[in-house]
Amino acid sequence: MHIAKKGLRVLGIAESFSSREYSVLAGVVMRKDLRIDGFTCTKITVGGMDATEGVLRIYRHLERKDINVIMVSGCVIAWYNILDPAKVSETTGVPVIVVTYEDSEGLKDDITHHFPGDFARLASYESLGERVPLSLSTGHTIFIRSYGIDQDEAGQLCRDVTLDGKIPEPLRIARLMARGVMHFSGEDPDKA
Repeated sequence: MHIAKKGLRVLGIAESFSSREYSVLAGVVMRKDLRIDGFTCTKITVGGMDATEGVLRIYRHLERKDINVIMVSGCVIAWYNILDPAKVSETTGVPVIVVTYEDSEGLKDDITHHFPGDFARLASYESLGERVPLSLSTGHTIFIRSYGIDQDEAGQLCRDVTLDGKIPEPLRIARLMARGVMHFSGEDPDKA
């Protein structure tokens, strides 16, 4: 992959939920020069285990062959709905970068507390591996996991598409869109 290309396309995926039974996932296709040229959304279950299918559904809805990288805001979303980024990369043939924003000791104890006996959920979380801190030119630090792309290239791409603060633009716009869809009269985002 040529991460220096202006026309490189990132599918940024982020969520919004507000104690409902579902969370809205929004996907924004953004070129590296920050032009948006695609959008779709879907929903996943709060507290469910369908985050991976939700991300794959967004990719399929777009029907695009020019997406170079999928960037997702978090592996554990929608109240412990755990994404399998390796499966997303393997299924789509597209590299995946997962971005988080806070340092933490991990969520193992929280998962065990909220989902006692759910060994499949715990195993999904533990299979994610370690996050790598990444210093941005904005002075902030984010944490990334990369699948199907070299860690250094993933880091450079995150730096290239972060204008200010600590949220890469494809994820910032996806999050704004997810919030808009969530607040839009309670309609089913799969039909919006």
